[in-house]
Amino acid sequence: MATFTIIIPFYQREDGILRRALASAFSQTFQDFDIIVVDDQSPYPVASELAPLPEEERARITVVSQPNAGPGGARNTGLDHVAGQTSYVAFLDSDDIWTPNHLANAFAAMQALGGDCYWASIEGGEEFDYHFGIAALEQVEGARRVMEKPVVLDVPDIAGVMVNNWAFLHMSCMVISRPLIETVRFDAALRLAAEDVLYFCDCMLAAKQVLLCAEAGALRGEGINIFHGVDNTSPEFLKQQFITWMALDRLETRFARRPREIEAIKAHKMMARKQAVWSQIGVLRRRGRPDFKLLARWVAQDPRLLQSALQLAVGKLAK
Repeated sequence: MATFTIIIPFYQREDGILRRALASAFSQTFQDFDIIVVDDQSPYPVASELAPLPEEERARITVVSQPNAGPGGARNTGLDHVAGQTSYVAFLDSDDIWTPNHLANAFAAMQALGGDCYWASIEGGEEFDYHFGIAALEQVEGARRVMEKPVVLDVPDIAGVMVNNWAFLHMSCMVISRPLIETVRFDAALRLAAEDVLYFCDCMLAAKQVLLCAEAGALRGEGINIFHGVDNTSPEFLKQQFITWMALDRLETRFARRPREIEAIKAHKMMARKQAVWSQIGVLRRRGRPDFKLLARWVAQDPRLLQSALQLAVGKLAK
């Protein structure tokens, strides 16, 4: 069996996106891997993406088809199909591409240092400037280099660091080992937002050793899929913010006895509420109808949403 299984959730509307991701996998300097592509009821057929590939590459790919379940549900399906002898799982979004040494770096670090959870850095264009490289974490108190080529960091209480700012993490740069493959799953109910953040946290808390590589492991892609493209004028924006709030609410339970982390999570939750309220004000300004049904559902779980709306209204009137 292969050392790595690569899991790629697939939901695309464009030709060639998946082939580009697969090309970056087959260009790895470390080649002991197989691939699971989870067809999450993609509008563009996965068969059309795979047809031009050489036979030897297609033979290393297993396609698992399912009704649409979102990114978390698709990755869970992939994890459920990993062979029992596989040592590591590497995640790759279908519209991202890997740098050539990503798997080699992950294997070297995890083998040498006993890591069971690993991230590399990611690079992207101007629209991705909110992400920052893992090298910046060397400034965290207690952080230390545990490998020089490539530079790999050990950061104490990395889960606590992540709660304040998770912008150094990306799904396509993540590798996990056998214990996490068997025990940790995505919350599939969190669609459109934050299912990855909760999974990152759960893996960090379950891992005996988290390793962070300063070298870029992936380049952010430009595909059209369920992961990108929702802004504050989108009909999906309110739902995205509600799901973000739900993920943060669940994240809060992971840190029940850690007041500093709870405070940070509560601040993130308040931001989600404010973004939601502003988006619906924008709908009114555009002479649209707010999503009262979803707002009512949110308020039923989180009465503080009304408080946020009132605070924004009072602030507007005061001006």
